[in-house]
Amino acid sequence: MGKEMIHDEKWRVVCVASGMINAHIIEGRLKAEGIATRLSYEIAGVLYATTVDGLGEVKILVPETDLERAQKALEQSYKDDDLS
Repeated sequence: MGKEMIHDEKWRVVCVASGMINAHIIEGRLKAEGIATRLSYEIAGVLYATTVDGLGEVKILVPETDLERAQKALEQSYKDDDLS
């Protein structure tokens, strides 16, 4: 998929993380599956590292065509043996 198609595609929220660290972990799992991601957040939540009233929430978005695949990827759980 070329960059042109990614820009024209509709993006959907696959999950919401509490904080930037958790968002980057989820983003990494999706990217490992070959799924493009975007993060959406309020800058104040990042600057003040707060999660009051949803301020520190980070929405992880994926292209609409990858939504189902992303949901399945995030449903998978891993044991330590799987990762070595």
